[in-house]
Formats: sequence, structure tokens, C-alpha cells
Amino acid sequence: MHGRERHVYGDVGYQGVENRDVTQGISAQWHVALRPGKCKPLPETPQGRLLEQLETIKARIRAKVEHLFHVIKNLFRHCKVRYQGLAKNTAQLYTLFAMANLVLAGRRCADPYRISAS
Repeated sequence: MHGRERHVYGDVGYQGVENRDVTQGISAQWHVALRPGKCKPLPETPQGRLLEQLETIKARIRAKVEHLFHVIKNLFRHCKVRYQGLAKNTAQLYTLFAMANLVLAGRRCADPYRISAS
């Protein structure tokens, strides 16, 4: 994190992150998913349905970010960091994320012209 975040989204593994010593100086608003056991017994009330929609929105936002990591790991085969120096690792990751953005943008632009099987 670079410190200028206003909102941070995390999965269930980040429960209690706002109480940790490492994150005390960060003034971001944390949006962490509920545990699956607490998500299932939500009441069938308007408030329960609203909480369920909120969890769905959090999951959609996280999925957009995680898709980039999927492209980098599986399409470009970047599975481990090569400790050649922090500057080299940073430059390599910037390049990989830029290329992943181009791949995903190319897929989005090609969708109207894609021929589907009939």
C-alpha cells in the first residue's frame, strides 16, 4: 500500500486488519468480507438482504482485481519473484500489469466482433 488509499477491499483472511499495529497509521476505510458462517444465517429481512447485496458488491470489486493477477500468473507465467534487486522486480511487475491491462482491454474491444458458434 502506498498510503493514499481511501478504500481497501480484502477477503476473509483480512478480518481484524484495522486493529493490527501495522495498519494503525492508515486512514483508509476497510471493506473486509464476512466469514462464510456469518454470511449464511443472515435474516430474511430488508437489512439482511441489504447486507447480502453489500457482500456481493465487495466480491465483485475483489474479483476485478484478482483477475489481473490470474492473467499475470497464468498467461505470462510469472509465478515467483526473482530477487535481482527491488528496482528490477518493480519494473518487471509494472510491465506485467501494463501488459495484462492491454490483454484485458483487447478482449473487451474484440467482444463485439467475436463470432460465436451456432
